[in-house]
Amino acid sequence: MQVLLYLETLAYWDWFIAALALVILEIFAPGAVFMWLGMAAGVVGAIVFFAPEMDWKWQFTLFALLSVASIVVSRRYLKRRSLATDHPELNRRGAQYVGRMFILDEAIVGGRGRMRVDDSTWQIEGPDLPVGAKVTVTALAGATLRVEISPAEGA
Repeated sequence: MQVLLYLETLAYWDWFIAALALVILEIFAPGAVFMWLGMAAGVVGAIVFFAPEMDWKWQFTLFALLSVASIVVSRRYLKRRSLATDHPELNRRGAQYVGRMFILDEAIVGGRGRMRVDDSTWQIEGPDLPVGAKVTVTALAGATLRVEISPAEGA
């Protein structure tokens, strides 16, 4: 009963407090979701400021619609526009090796083999080559590095 009484007296500052709480929550649980919910709550607060007689049911409906819309729009926007970074290959470890040259510690037989790269061993695909051959990583296919004989080795 008290909850219903509170909801019927919901004011713009309640929405502003909710908006602030959601934005602060985004700081502690980043994922770009709470930020958009906070913005939706802030917009609802601004609308309620200018229309204080708005029923609480309409306020929550507006909040729900604005929340969904803001998240959908932000996801589409961020998907189309990648964020600039000074480490674009940070979480794509295999892509860091494309263009680098290595020396085979195991032969490539039947187009497949294994190669030690830094602190791990990778599956590789490429032409049959003996141990000690110099290869250059040309591409990444899933968890497999594609290699070719290095130009210095072929000369």
